[in-house]
Amino acid sequence: MSQKNRRHFLKTTAGAAAAMNLVIRSKAYSANDVVNVAVIGVNGRGKDHIAGHMNAQGAQVVALCDIDERVLTKRAAEFKEKYGQEVKTFVDYRDLLKEKDIDAVSIATPNHWHSLQAIWACQAGKDVYVEKPLSHNIHEGRLLVEAARKHKRIVQHGTQIRSSKAIQEAMQMLNEGVIGDVYYAKGTCYKWRDTIGVADRGEKVPRGVNYDLWLGPAPEREYTENRLHYKWHWHWDYGNGDIGNQGVHQFDVARWGLGVGLPKLITCVGGHFMFEDDQETPNSMVATYKYPDEEKMMVFEVRHWMTNPELGGRPGGNVVGNLFLGSKGWMICPSYTSYQVYLGKKGEEGPGRNEGGDHYQNFIDCVKSRKEVNAPVEEGHLSSALCHLANAAYRTQRALNFDPKTEKVIGDQEANDILADQDRKYRKPFELPTI
Repeated sequence: MSQKNRRHFLKTTAGAAAAMNLVIRSKAYSANDVVNVAVIGVNGRGKDHIAGHMNAQGAQVVALCDIDERVLTKRAAEFKEKYGQEVKTFVDYRDLLKEKDIDAVSIATPNHWHSLQAIWACQAGKDVYVEKPLSHNIHEGRLLVEAARKHKRIVQHGTQIRSSKAIQEAMQMLNEGVIGDVYYAKGTCYKWRDTIGVADRGEKVPRGVNYDLWLGPAPEREYTENRLHYKWHWHWDYGNGDIGNQGVHQFDVARWGLGVGLPKLITCVGGHFMFEDDQETPNSMVATYKYPDEEKMMVFEVRHWMTNPELGGRPGGNVVGNLFLGSKGWMICPSYTSYQVYLGKKGEEGPGRNEGGDHYQNFIDCVKSRKEVNAPVEEGHLSSALCHLANAAYRTQRALNFDPKTEKVIGDQEANDILADQDRKYRKPFELPTI
């Protein structure tokens, strides 16, 4: 980690209030100890979490949790068939946290649950692997940082690119000046996203789905199939659009490479093009971030349909990656596991590498050693905040002047309400803890 990034990592405040009356435990691990992991949310990314922890040395998945009993029953049966072991199942996450034999939780629920579930886990003495984005808004992300510090918990953010050997090397090379003074970073999120259509109103909640628990802290809304399984990404109450879904990965790399934290000026324009459907979030957008103190800038673009090739991508296909510009050349990171440097006006090929890493293994190793993970909670908070700032600028249709120290927009209450989800409130008993 560069000195600039380390300064941002250390610049936080401590303290968090208790939100659940649970016993806090600390455990010293020996080399032969097994970390017992519970996976929360097992329909989509949760399947990868199960496999990732079961493949990690020194880990064992002992429990699964999901509000959809149909999915939960299926996944438990698959687990027994594949691994030859029984696994505990839970519908209510709060019941799971009371289990003393669970050491860590791996959260793969919708975005609006990430921070609250992670905070509760920290207060229960559990270590946490939490999917990206770390938070649904900036305010709750900061609370999670404080909770992790107060309760001395290991929290790994699901930006797994930070465990890639090639990208680690690339960031170190940028820090050492391989392309000179780096002043510009671009992130791309071009993914083929079809319409989600218009769901029938007045649908009944499917048997086996605890819809109230699924909503959790979000406002009470009528059930439609377009609110559940993956389609929740495109509703403001639960998701953050593709800039928060996929884009947070590339934001994280862009910020890492520039060696910056939060910006002072943010703009964003975009829209929901081509389709008339239930989607609320934009499917195309361009956000810009200015770091005047560091004399650096960042650009991020989301596209949802056919596109020209960039960063070595194929025409019309997904283009997910990063570009860095410097005084001596440029670097591209066209995947989670590779980079390539080009130098001079002619773009002569420089260093490059393609090698991944194991983010789950890094988490388990750090749970045992109590050392810092590759994607610590503070870094996850800052990168997720960039997504939230873009969405706030888009929704207010204004440029935002931001104070990185207070994490507030200067002179814009509407934007600050969006950044703390004050426009939607938190339902009881799913309120955030007070500090």
